[in-house]
Amino acid sequence: MRKIREVLRLKFELKLDNRQIAASCKISHVTVGKYLSRFAAAGLNWPLPEELDDGQIRRRLFGGADVAVQPARQLPDPATMHLELRRKGVTLQLLWQE
Repeated sequence: MRKIREVLRLKFELKLDNRQIAASCKISHVTVGKYLSRFAAAGLNWPLPEELDDGQIRRRLFGGADVAVQPARQLPDPATMHLELRRKGVTLQLLWQE
């Protein structure tokens, strides 16, 4: 989360462009652009108020919870895949699509 604050600092204090900020923070220049556009849309000003911590900044920019929850994926059963591959016309690509 400190990267958001660092991106904003580099942009507004040091006047770096997005690619320079991306290289400095080791993130994509597209991500830098998204952070800056969300910052503008949130109606925040630089310098940020000192009472805003990193979690509050993230909630203001992205809304909702601090951590995105990834949906769990069910792994395929290798034994079932092996049996299915023995059938005529069944390919590995077809099984992955299913």
